[in-house]
Parts: sequence; structure tokens; C-alpha cells
Amino acid sequence: MNETIYHKPLNFKNLLVFVIPTMLMTVIQSLYSMIDGVFISNLIGTDALSALTLIAPFFSILMAIAAMLASGGSAVVMKKMGEGKEQEAKEDFTMLILVNILIGIVLTLGGTAFVSQLSGSFGASPVVTAYCQSYLSTYIAFIVPELLFSNVLMYVIAAGGSKLAMASSLFGGVFNIAFDFIFIKLFGFGMMGAALASGLGMMIPCLIIMAYFFNKKRMLHFVRPKFRGCVLTRTLSNGVSEFFSNLVSGVVMLLFNRSMLHYAGENGVAASTIIFYVFSFMNAVYMGYMLGTSPMFSYFYGEQNREKLRKLKALSLKLIGALGIATTILTVLSSRQLIGIFTGPDNPAYAMALHGNRLFSAALLIAGFNTFSSALFTALGNGLISAVISFSRTFVFLAGCILILPVFLGIDGLWLSVPIAECMALVLSVCFVKKYETKYGY
Repeated sequence: MNETIYHKPLNFKNLLVFVIPTMLMTVIQSLYSMIDGVFISNLIGTDALSALTLIAPFFSILMAIAAMLASGGSAVVMKKMGEGKEQEAKEDFTMLILVNILIGIVLTLGGTAFVSQLSGSFGASPVVTAYCQSYLSTYIAFIVPELLFSNVLMYVIAAGGSKLAMASSLFGGVFNIAFDFIFIKLFGFGMMGAALASGLGMMIPCLIIMAYFFNKKRMLHFVRPKFRGCVLTRTLSNGVSEFFSNLVSGVVMLLFNRSMLHYAGENGVAASTIIFYVFSFMNAVYMGYMLGTSPMFSYFYGEQNREKLRKLKALSLKLIGALGIATTILTVLSSRQLIGIFTGPDNPAYAMALHGNRLFSAALLIAGFNTFSSALFTALGNGLISAVISFSRTFVFLAGCILILPVFLGIDGLWLSVPIAECMALVLSVCFVKKYETKYGY
């Protein structure tokens, strides 16, 4: 059914069959990311967990590049598929994967050369800085497969392989957990072991999905590439919103961590790490939904099927609204259980995380709509509007809240900065979605 979703009647049943695997996939990925945090917090310590948060901006840069190539390229390729230009689409797909590998090689060499400078740039204690360097110096070796995984994951979903994407992510997650236990618990490798577990746990499903595209019977598969400068330009310009969203998220995370260090010390950073894990786990549901529906928006737009575009938008808004209510209630009611996974009541970070999570969770009511709006315009080829939404949401509004609210509300201002920024972004998202209804026919 996944391979023919573009030609089936668009209803809740067919839509859910297509997107549930991608939603489960992102939840699984978020879950084993959380488990990394659990292993690090319980077996190495909260200082190590703080270090993982402090180096998050480095990973945001990697994800910014991967997201730009994946989302921008997928929109270009799937639009061509909808237009009936299948051979061109496959040539462009193959070329973009090769570009991704080349960029990964350059970043690996650069990261290796400057790992010490990166680790010492956070202003943390010597112990936390040592943890940062240990993790980064190991994980850098996995930059190419990390970038590649984000891209092939997007394309395998677009090609109808959402169940494979889910299964491979689950498979990688199991390996990640097993490697965490082996490298951290049994071998005592510390942060180096955590980095090895994450890298290997991601590389294995990457190789599985790569094998999928060597099958010539697939909707998308590798062919002899043709370099088209205009395709690369459209990919980069169309994916610029995802690039800046992820890049700026790293900058804002650094700003948030520095503010948290100022107001609550390293225990506060550990508390915020736990809360961001919980938030990311719940927010993964929205990300999975958009991973599944973005290729559909691109395909229907290329096909000029306005009826399906309108129906897909309407179904999406109803589903995202229901998910927002469900995830918010679940997160608030299970705060003690979720926080308790990472640390016990005797740890100073526990009380801070418990209180902060109840304030922070309000963002889940709104975040899905903003994620949808930005991804919608990327899928339709309007990278500029998508970038405006993402940049305003993740930098202008959020950075402003982080700088201003703690002055009046202290640490509560930091916890409320994300919900308030999401509310401001929602107003902008609604205005743009309404403005472009006629142009795109959704």
C-alpha cells in the first residue's frame, strides 16, 4: 500500500497506514536518544549529561546540513516524480546523495582538526570539558553516516519504504542500547563508549536503507547521476529553512545553557537536558508525521492535484490538534515517571526538572502546528517562507524570550521561553498559511 499511496483515495485510513510507520520511527529514534541519556546519567554522572547538552550545538550544525539536503532535495525529486519526470528525479537523487557524502568527508576532516577548540568553547568546568572532548573526538568519525542516514531516511519514506524506515530505526535502536551497555557498563569506556554506541547504532540502519536503493524495482533507486547545478541550487534554497532552523537551534541551545548555568549552575543544565529529552520524545510524533506527509505534498503539487492538497491539509490539521492535546496531557501527568528515568529524587536536578517540565510542556500544544507550517512550505518549494517561519520561531522569538523573561521571572522565565515563543510563531504561521492558500491550492 505504501508504494501506491500517491494514487489511492486520500482518507484517514490510507493516510495513517502511510504515516504511522514514520511516526513510530521518529519516536523510536527519540527513545533511544533518551536511553543514551539514561545510560550516561546513571553510569557516568550528571556532569557527563551536562556535557552532552553543551555539545548539542555541534550536532545541530550537522543536522542543519543534513536537513537542508534531505528536505530540500526530497521536495525537488518528488515534485519531478509527480510531473512524470521519473528518470530525471532518479538522476538528481543519486547526485544529491554523492554531494552529501562529499560534504560529510570535509566536515570530518575539519572536526578532527578543531576538536579541542570546540570542546573548550563552552565555559564549563574542567571535568565537564573533558567529557565534551571525549565524546566529540570519538563521534566525529561517524559524521558521514550521520548525514547520509538523515538523507536516505527521507528518500526511503518518499519512495514508499516507510515500514523499512521504521524497522531499520528499531533495529539501530536495539544495537544502540546494546552497545551502550557493552561500552559503558561492561568495558567502562565512559563518554567515548557512549559516542561509539550512538555512532554504530546509527550507521547500521543507514547501511540497511542504502541497500534498498540498489534495487532497480524501487520507485527511487540509484542510477548514473547527472550533475545539474540548478537542482543543487533549488535543493539548497528550498532546504534553507531546515538548515537555519537546526543551526539556530544550536545557537539558541547554547544561549539557553549559558543562561541556565548563570541562574542554576550545572545541575540546572542537567535538569534542562532531561526536559529537552522528554520534549523531543513527544515532539518526535509531529516530526514523524511531517516526514511521511511532506513527500505527498510535493508529489500532489507537482501533479497539480489541488483536491488532494486541500484534503491532506485538512486531515493534517485535525490530526496534529488531537496529538497536541494528547502529548501535553501525557507529559504533565507522567512528569515524575519521566524525570525519574534519568535521575532520582535525591539529585538536585530532579526537583528542578520536575517543576520545569510542567511549565515547558505547554509548548507541545502548539509546536506541531508550527512544525507543519514550516515543513509545508518546504514541500511546496517555497523555502523563503519556510525559512521566515523557522528563523522567527527558533531564533527571533525564542532568543528574545530567553534573554528577557529570566530577568523578570528567574529560572521560570527560561522554562516558559519555549511555550511563549511557540505562541508567537503560531500567529506568524497562521498568517502565511492563509495568505498562500490560493497560490498553492491547498
